[in-house]
Amino acid sequence: MCGTEDASGRHTKPAIVHCPQFIASNLTMFSSSVLRRRDWLLRVGVLLAATPVWAQSGRAATLPAAQSLPEELARALKNKQPLIVMVSLEGCVFCRQARQSHLSPMALAGTAIVQVDMRNNQPVLDFAGKLTTHDELTRRWKVSITPTLLFFGPGGKEVAERMEGAYLPDFYGPYLEERMAQGRKAM
Repeated sequence: MCGTEDASGRHTKPAIVHCPQFIASNLTMFSSSVLRRRDWLLRVGVLLAATPVWAQSGRAATLPAAQSLPEELARALKNKQPLIVMVSLEGCVFCRQARQSHLSPMALAGTAIVQVDMRNNQPVLDFAGKLTTHDELTRRWKVSITPTLLFFGPGGKEVAERMEGAYLPDFYGPYLEERMAQGRKAM
């Protein structure tokens, strides 16, 4: 029997941690094949758990930064579509989600989309051809929430209702399609 004795010689509760007989009798449970299987399962589990982190840490979806709004608008109008300007903010989770799920694929398919970054002093030519900054444009357009999508047509006028803030992911695409249709109709 495995255990300890007190001063009177009576056995107390088994001390499993310190009992060599318990350890020896259970070593078969940890045979090399079981250890290899457990090691393999542990590694697979860690890999599966880490996959979403690696996927997110990969190259993030990006949009071109606005540099010359007159040129970017001309490119959009040539394709008979409004220019979409996404106002974003560094670190904005909802901006990243909109960019990755909807806007980057649209840009890759040929839709004219540029990004203006709130609180960023990157230079840009406004629709009048005057040099300004991204941050100044967001103030001039009275954008206070990100992401905000603006839809511009001829003359740099807004041709569809803005999309402000985060929408339910299931509805973002349909709302975006609706705004694009409004923009095309107004042109």
